Amino acid sequence: MKISVRRISEITGYSPATVSNALNYKKGVNKKTAEKIRAVAKEEGYFNKQKIKKIHFAIFKRNGLIIDGSAFHPAVIEGVEKQAKLFGLETIYNYLDVKDKNFKNSVTEIIEDRGSAIVLLATEMQEEDFKWFLPAKERVILLDGWSEEESFDSVLINNMNSSYLATKYLINKGHKKIGYLQGDFRIQAFKDRELGVFQALKTKGLVLEEENIVTLGTKIESSFKTMNEYLNKSKTIPTAFFADNDIIAIGAIKALKKHGYQVPKDVSVVGFDDIEYCSVSEPPLTTIHVYKKELGELAVKLLVSKMEEERTICTRTEVCTDLVERGSVVEI
Repeated sequence: MKISVRRISEITGYSPATVSNALNYKKGVNKKTAEKIRAVAKEEGYFNKQKIKKIHFAIFKRNGLIIDGSAFHPAVIEGVEKQAKLFGLETIYNYLDVKDKNFKNSVTEIIEDRGSAIVLLATEMQEEDFKWFLPAKERVILLDGWSEEESFDSVLINNMNSSYLATKYLINKGHKKIGYLQGDFRIQAFKDRELGVFQALKTKGLVLEEENIVTLGTKIESSFKTMNEYLNKSKTIPTAFFADNDIIAIGAIKALKKHGYQVPKDVSVVGFDDIEYCSVSEPPLTTIHVYKKELGELAVKLLVSKMEEERTICTRTEVCTDLVERGSVVEI
């Protein structure tokens, strides 16, 4: 029989309310007190895992600037659903919009469903968002995101190394004046990709000049608009750009063409994600290929394994990528 909050209260001497708050990671409980309560709960079997029957695939939306209309995430979703079926698990889709008046209730319903595990699409999540899922973190795996402050299992892209390799590729093609097309919504993945660009340039004694860091919208239309604004006021531009993702790159190329630049003859561009449109764009986009379906499959595999083995340690798994050469980069 599962031990109750009241029983833990009797063992520890703390009130049921304090025990409940500690077990649910709520504020107002002294850190040492909370750790003591959770240690007793673990020893008494409060956190013992039960066989899961379904996967909640929770799509977290902060503003939709990345995931709305994304060509990246459908493949990830396909991977989650495919792997869940192989384990005989039902997949339930949950859309969690922080601006929705029912957001808190929706999160509560998911985390209180103890017969399920949760794959949490964390692409748009900021650090303060992870607190909502602490009460169920033993049953949660983050997909395409991570928390710097809390311990969650995570599966994500090897962002920094991938952008490092993309930038190094441009350098090896003879480009020394390289620009960075950064998305204006700074998700964690973009921040790591930025670090990779800086690191690659630094190893070759090059510098990313401030005027060559261009902040663009994260939709094709907004990227096109903001790249136009940059080009209207720039007398000279880099010979090559690395973009945070393909959508940003495609919008930027459209603006470059409008201003009379030929890609790649005048300016080379590398994207990130390898969405389907890259192979038919004009020119076809050189980009970082992300194993999108495999990301989803791996998240489910790791989560089910953790639940079955009652593993208590958390892991962060980074999936490597490949550079796909097409027609948007030229050697100089």
